[in-house]
Amino acid sequence: MTLRARTTVATLLCLGSLVPGAARADFRSCLAGLGQEAAAKGISSASFQAATAGIVYDEKVIELSQAQPEFKTPIWDYIAALVDEERVEDGRAAMRQHAAALAQAEARFNVDRYTIAAVWGVESNFGKNLGKMPLVQSLATLACSSNRRAAFFKGELMATLKIIDHGDIDPSRLTGSWAGAFGQTQFMPTTYQRLAVDLDGDGRRDVVDSVADAVGSTANFLRVAKWQNGQPWGYEVRLPSGFNLAAAGRKNKRPVGHWASLGVTRIDGRPLSGEGAAGIIAPAGVNGPAFLVTKNFDAIYSYNAAESYGLAIAVLSDRLRGRQGIQTAWPTDDPPLSRAERRALQSALASRGYDVGEPDGRVGSKTRDAIKDIERQLGWPQTGRPGAKVLEALRR
Repeated sequence: MTLRARTTVATLLCLGSLVPGAARADFRSCLAGLGQEAAAKGISSASFQAATAGIVYDEKVIELSQAQPEFKTPIWDYIAALVDEERVEDGRAAMRQHAAALAQAEARFNVDRYTIAAVWGVESNFGKNLGKMPLVQSLATLACSSNRRAAFFKGELMATLKIIDHGDIDPSRLTGSWAGAFGQTQFMPTTYQRLAVDLDGDGRRDVVDSVADAVGSTANFLRVAKWQNGQPWGYEVRLPSGFNLAAAGRKNKRPVGHWASLGVTRIDGRPLSGEGAAGIIAPAGVNGPAFLVTKNFDAIYSYNAAESYGLAIAVLSDRLRGRQGIQTAWPTDDPPLSRAERRALQSALASRGYDVGEPDGRVGSKTRDAIKDIERQLGWPQTGRPGAKVLEALRR
């Protein structure tokens, strides 16, 4: 939203015209205004005061909201980090441990357990990475800032306060991303209000500490997104020589027979199969993997509105079923690294004196800066990318 006048700023409780120090000083008055809005929405004063006691204007949240990533992750790195052997094994273990909850979610919402588990795995590594930023503080900061989506974040804050007021989740457990996504499958608070369910029957919709509620809520999301059980999300295909990518695209769906008539086959050469309309996606171009995708892929896509994200969930769901992963090589001469290999890369950098933090496989700015320095020493272009070549160079 564009802020065009001081009155608009005041209306939205935005502090964009203030320097950070002034923003911090005015944060309490902004909270007072939010408290009045919360009361008007039926949120008790006691809940509001308890939820906001001690919170501060969080400049780290502002910094993250304004960050413009200098590094665009190639699709092959993105998929490799989310769908590796470690995640597949962890996923199978999680599915065994929580088989009853997944079966209940599948039966109630008619969404297959492998897809539910894949969302769980991609979103929080099966509950291991829930995010550590306090939701109320993050969302209040964004609502009281010049962020162009301040009104959106105010709505998410109000939804969070309703969760607290209703007693579904202990406020101390409401942590997540800087933008407010939280829980085992990273719902935004307004999404929680619409779609979270109490699958374990304890009277609370707790998507943080109840795996049953989390997987049930995810299944409900996919049901509402029109998932059709018994139908695939799609599968990998082989494109014919000269295939026109202008005809591709998730939204450009045609009968499966249409694609077959153009010479598209399954990756193993067998004819295409399936009913209904499907599209073709080729996220790395005609020289990389391509996929025929159905409306079920659209249901997955709606969870985060990114094809790379949807593909990661789709491929992980296949791996959890015991199927093969992507067969076609990505069009790069520098293969991507699994998380185990990324940890090895970080350990190698640390052994050379670079401060990359704890080797955890998550590649942040410190790791990228260290890689750039290694590339500089090697006389390579300084990309900061964690690929096989730089790992091999560090192992010499």
